[in-house]
Amino acid sequence: MKVLVLNCGSSSVKYAVIDTKNKIALSSGLVENIGVNGHIKAKGPINPIDESLDVPTHAEAIFAVQKYLKEQELIDVIEAIGHRVVHGGKYVKSELVTQEVIDYIRSITLYAPLHEPAHATGMEEAKKYFPNLPQVAVFDTAFHQTMPPKAFLYGIPYEIYQDLKVRRYGFHGTSHRYVSAEAIRLLNQKAEDTYLITAHLGNGSSAAAISQGQCVDTTMGFTPLDGLVMGTRSGSIDPAILFFLNKTLGYDIDRLDKLVNKESGLLGLSGLSNDMRTITQAASEGHQRAKIALEVFCYKLAREIGGLAMALPRIDALVFTGGIGENSVVVRELVLKNLSILGYDIDPEKNVNHGKKSSGIITKDGSAKAMIIATNEELLIAMDTEVMV
Repeated sequence: MKVLVLNCGSSSVKYAVIDTKNKIALSSGLVENIGVNGHIKAKGPINPIDESLDVPTHAEAIFAVQKYLKEQELIDVIEAIGHRVVHGGKYVKSELVTQEVIDYIRSITLYAPLHEPAHATGMEEAKKYFPNLPQVAVFDTAFHQTMPPKAFLYGIPYEIYQDLKVRRYGFHGTSHRYVSAEAIRLLNQKAEDTYLITAHLGNGSSAAAISQGQCVDTTMGFTPLDGLVMGTRSGSIDPAILFFLNKTLGYDIDRLDKLVNKESGLLGLSGLSNDMRTITQAASEGHQRAKIALEVFCYKLAREIGGLAMALPRIDALVFTGGIGENSVVVRELVLKNLSILGYDIDPEKNVNHGKKSSGIITKDGSAKAMIIATNEELLIAMDTEVMV
């Protein structure tokens, strides 16, 4: 099946046309900076495109995507559309898109205010250009809905969970699901007898404990702010810090929101960048705050992995994925050094080669297994779409 995968972000629309039979992308691209200095970069079987574009809203971005696909003579081969949705709320699996689903996504805008309206708009606009094609919503949160109450409940009055559904949802579910399934395949084990910890590391990062193919705990919470230190997000902090800043510096809700989501993490610690490549290079050249940012990122990740370990009877493999997880030799080395108590002994040569000559494994023989698996969320969304339609 040929599936158009749409990922409508807060200020961008990423797309790919996936051939599920051959598991390849026939075309892919990104419309970014929606609303200001729009730009499209895409490649297809005929001509690539890389140019400025007037895209005031997501509606114009979807129009631009379908226009490009038409120019690439792909518009008529698309058989279904799959949408990445950040927050699924009550949904525990992928769903066929109906008006009820769109309305529900809009109704939980407060759960992910920058993303949910964009997702709903993407579905509505796609229906205009592909009125006869089925659409499927694939939720980042769905994979984590197998967590037990002891893992997803916060220590706040139970009525807040009952009435407002405030709980830990978890995110990056499509990535965790994809790489955990790949790990089971590469380890040549059965899902029901495999226990994993997966670490999706990028500008947004999270880790998850996977027991017998199901998530039993994860680091992100009610929103993607919780858990690990990230590019610009603080991750978990003492909530009283926010009260303190309100009283001492007069920070209101909007200022605090910007602080913990846009000004913290690697950027806030280093004062330099939210890009791990920049941080790593600067740390190697003696930049002290970059070194501190790198150490905090790796230590906090190792500590969270250690916490997730207690949710499993054993760990068959620790899996690194995402832009940082797949590419940063230094981050993997530091994290595994912090996890020596769990039996990890990194193989420097395998790590430098990103596990490419060792089935993804980057630890020494006889050591606890750590491995690298490249994520492919677009393929998983396309495969889910094919199953649903």
